[in-house]
Amino acid sequence: MADTECKIDILSMTPEEISDYLKGEPRFRAGQIFKWLSSGTDFDGMTNIPASLRQRLKDECIIKTPRVKKKLSSKLDGTIKYLFELYDGVCVEAVYMVYQHGNTLCVSSQAGCRMGCKFCASTKAGLLRSLSASEILGEILAAEADTGTRISNVVMMGMGEPLDNFDGTVRFLQLVSHPDGKNIGLRHISVSTCGIVPRIYDLAKLDLPITLSISLHASNNDSRSAIMPINLSYPIEKLLAACRDYFAATGRRISFEYTLIAGKNDSFSAADELASKLKSSMTEEDGTYMPVHVNLIPLNHVDGSSMSRPDKNRVNAFRDRLISRGINATVRRRLGPDIDAACGQLRLRESESE
Repeated sequence: MADTECKIDILSMTPEEISDYLKGEPRFRAGQIFKWLSSGTDFDGMTNIPASLRQRLKDECIIKTPRVKKKLSSKLDGTIKYLFELYDGVCVEAVYMVYQHGNTLCVSSQAGCRMGCKFCASTKAGLLRSLSASEILGEILAAEADTGTRISNVVMMGMGEPLDNFDGTVRFLQLVSHPDGKNIGLRHISVSTCGIVPRIYDLAKLDLPITLSISLHASNNDSRSAIMPINLSYPIEKLLAACRDYFAATGRRISFEYTLIAGKNDSFSAADELASKLKSSMTEEDGTYMPVHVNLIPLNHVDGSSMSRPDKNRVNAFRDRLISRGINATVRRRLGPDIDAACGQLRLRESESE
């Protein structure tokens, strides 16, 4: 591993950066290499690159594509849950999902998480480290190689907090959307955050046409702080103000994630409070309403937790209550129920068994 630490992380480089590294080589070589890398090809497979240059790349560079350590395949809907092992032995999870509009991969941005949300398995063992842009991209390459399909949509909702790995996340978005690489349009990518307010403003300045998803999960500060420590630093009022400013800067609709926990945040009063808060916070002084969408997620049980999901009737009633209050709301379809496809569980169990 000491040797690999000294090597150049070429999968995290743009064509222009590869060209600068290749000083003395024709400029078109960088584009060729970038295309090969974006297709998941190793150095030996770059057949239109001279052998001497391929050897140089092998000697000086590393391609940080993870290996599949374990996978669970759903017999119900084709969902696949991956446990990927990174180059240094650290493991992360990703989930492959099949939809009518294309294949989606939910990727991890960190190994573990330091946000401490009470209902999430990813944060149980804390944060090991953030992933490089190449490692996030590598999750897509590894899933494509394993399934033999093309990933057309990406959600950054796996392990970790993407905006806590801001530079890695932004570089990944740059690489995965590059027209000479994977060419996945940014409009087909969702980035989730638990609400690191300063980074939401930083993201707004970049004006990327992504979908920003806010993990809200509560209708007031007391209940949110009890399950999401981030709320102690950035309470709901500051978070929603940042969302309003983000919309004003980008014109992009924001999606709010709301995990329904039985007896905690699933009452009609919570729905009413949530609707009122969103409508008042997302309305300008001139009466202009910034459209929002609430994505309701029935809780996936975490081992060792006493929290549970509400029954289907309660979930649907909560959704209908929001809709009756003028809030666009849907219930996320549960994929891979037979493989426990919620993020963090597989890695946690694997580490415990080891």
